[in-house]
Amino acid sequence: MQDKMIESFNEQTRKFFEPMRKLNSLMLDNMEKLSQYQMESMKRYSQMGTERMRDASEVQDADSLRDFGTRQAEMMNQLSQQMMEDAKALSEMSVEFKAEMEKLFTEQAKAMGDAARQQSGQADKAEPAKAQSSRGGSSKS
Repeated sequence: MQDKMIESFNEQTRKFFEPMRKLNSLMLDNMEKLSQYQMESMKRYSQMGTERMRDASEVQDADSLRDFGTRQAEMMNQLSQQMMEDAKALSEMSVEFKAEMEKLFTEQAKAMGDAARQQSGQADKAEPAKAQSSRGGSSKS
């Protein structure tokens, strides 16, 4: 009997912590994706900056300065394009995360509703039995 009680307690504990475990897992996965993307972005931007510094150090005369200015304008266009792509990718990640969160909360709300209906059904079955036993007891007196 004690084993059944402990097993029941363990099962209830698992059910109680399962939604939090899923939520934590979802948030951790999202944080990992964002961190990885940000690290890759930082690497791209620092490489662009390093290339610009190398180009600037090679300027020796007016012609090379003019070429550097032209390459600088091209690089600014590339940088702008890259920033737009990064913003779009981060936005898509956010939308995906939101959808996953909504799905998780919907599943949990449904599970809680099912559990409440199940408990309500058990309580409804127990009520007639209590009422019948109390009626039976009062007729004997």
